[in-house]
Parts: sequence; structure tokens; C-alpha cells
Amino acid sequence: MSRIRITGGGWRSRLVQVVDGPGLRPTPDRVRETLFNWLGQDLSGLCCLDLFAGSGILGFEAASRGATEVVMVEKDRRVFAHLERAAAAFADPRLRPVCGDALKWAAASTQGFDLVFLDPPYRHGWLERVEPLLPRVCKPGARIYAEAEHPLDTLGAWQVIRRGAAGQVHFHLLENS
Repeated sequence: MSRIRITGGGWRSRLVQVVDGPGLRPTPDRVRETLFNWLGQDLSGLCCLDLFAGSGILGFEAASRGATEVVMVEKDRRVFAHLERAAAAFADPRLRPVCGDALKWAAASTQGFDLVFLDPPYRHGWLERVEPLLPRVCKPGARIYAEAEHPLDTLGAWQVIRRGAAGQVHFHLLENS
């Protein structure tokens, strides 16, 4: 068990407890700071989806910066239990943890999002599998943040507009062309 801190917004410096889980790699502080510099520090009015939530840190960062709603989907029940407890500690109705399979949830979703975080376990082809579902969960003009073990240029109709690397993590901000 470890803890990571929220890097900005109203909950800046609050700690989120993280359980160890298979494939779970919380996005490092430096990468999150870069991401939210790209996005801007004020996410007011945006509905966000953290589709492979794990620790939920990307979702907590978005809510800390004013996102209207943050849905955090996590399949592993043990990891989800910790995510749910972390969300409950904030006592904020904007946080909506969901226990479920990311692909099944996205395929059944009728809600569109302004910002989608994709940080799936590596080496399982998750980004390729979720790609056909992106038009279903993304509102027009939605942006996508994706982490991968390799650099990306596109993900479906979304093109990389910003990219970075930190160790073995390649991170990307994508917009629909």
C-alpha cells in the first residue's frame, strides 16, 4: 500500500491511498503536472471518464480542478474497493466510481464525455480494443489522454497533439481531427 498526492487544484497535496494490483502503475506526479499544464488547470464544466481507473488519480486530479463529473471505471474488485474508499473520503458527488469491465461499460454507455483518460495495463492490446468505442463515449470536440508502452500517432480519429515520455511511459494528448 502506498499513497500519492494530488498535484493541483482545490485538493492539492491531499493524499490518495493506492493498493498494489496487477498492472497498476499510477501516473507519476511529473507526468500529471505536464498533462494538466497541457489541459489547463481549470476543468470547470467538463465531464471526465477515467476508463481504466486503477488508483483513480487522474480522475481525482480532474475533480480537484473543477470537473463537473468524473466517472472512474475499474474492473479488479480489490483495486475498486480501495478506489471507492478513496472517493468516499472526498465526500464529493462529482466522483462516480464504477466497478466493471472497461470495454463492456464503454459499449453500454449512453453518456458522452469531454475528456477521456486511458491508462490501461500494458501489453494486453487495450487501446486497440477500446478504439472502436471512443466515438460512443466522446462528445464532439472531446480530448483523450492516453498512456502506452510505445509512442502513438493516432487512436482512431484522434491525433496526437502533444506527447512526452517518462521512463517506460509514453503519454499523449489527442484531439479529433
